[in-house]
Amino acid sequence: MASILPADPTLDEIRAALAPLIAQNAAFDGFGDGALADAARRVGIDVDVARLAFPGGARDMIDAWFADIDMAMEARWPADSLAALKIRERITALVETRIDLLAPHRESLRRALSLLALPGNAPHAARLGWRAADQMWRLAGDTATDYNHYSKRAILGAVYGSTMAVFLNDDSDDFADTRAFLARRIDQVMRFESWKHRRAARSLERPSLARFVGRLRYPGR
Repeated sequence: MASILPADPTLDEIRAALAPLIAQNAAFDGFGDGALADAARRVGIDVDVARLAFPGGARDMIDAWFADIDMAMEARWPADSLAALKIRERITALVETRIDLLAPHRESLRRALSLLALPGNAPHAARLGWRAADQMWRLAGDTATDYNHYSKRAILGAVYGSTMAVFLNDDSDDFADTRAFLARRIDQVMRFESWKHRRAARSLERPSLARFVGRLRYPGR
């Protein structure tokens, strides 16, 4: 989803405009200076200025590309469209939308994930995975602020990551194997969430030993 640059663009605007073009080139050149220079020429930006938009090099290019995917996913799913779906359907639709957006650039994704898998990039990779999961849950309408906020994102991040691993090597029609794998994983997550809610309900109903002992000690209270 390439941006149209204004007459005097900011570095953020340059980064947003170049990110998807860099991703197109990365299949052949990787996320390096060659892909950056070609993208800059295509939008008429001085290469040295373009480099300023990505001070972290390849990691910043990947970051910007994934942010572009986030924006494109959100644009495809207005709030009223998602509201008509069940939670399971919302999450499935959002992950499958990412698959559709990434499908033309699987080799670029492979290169990006290989780079993020390097030990020094682990914190950066974790942040990008968390960001994607967080946005999907927010678009799905999640408003949890307790530990569920974190557990939902951690679980979805794991589901999304494993789904991408299947997607990279999927030769089935319309990535049917990837979509089936995703459906199974989301089904497992939903069953776990259902069990967790039942367990929480039972905990609320279960008599409290501390309260019972307290009544024995202080019967007037």
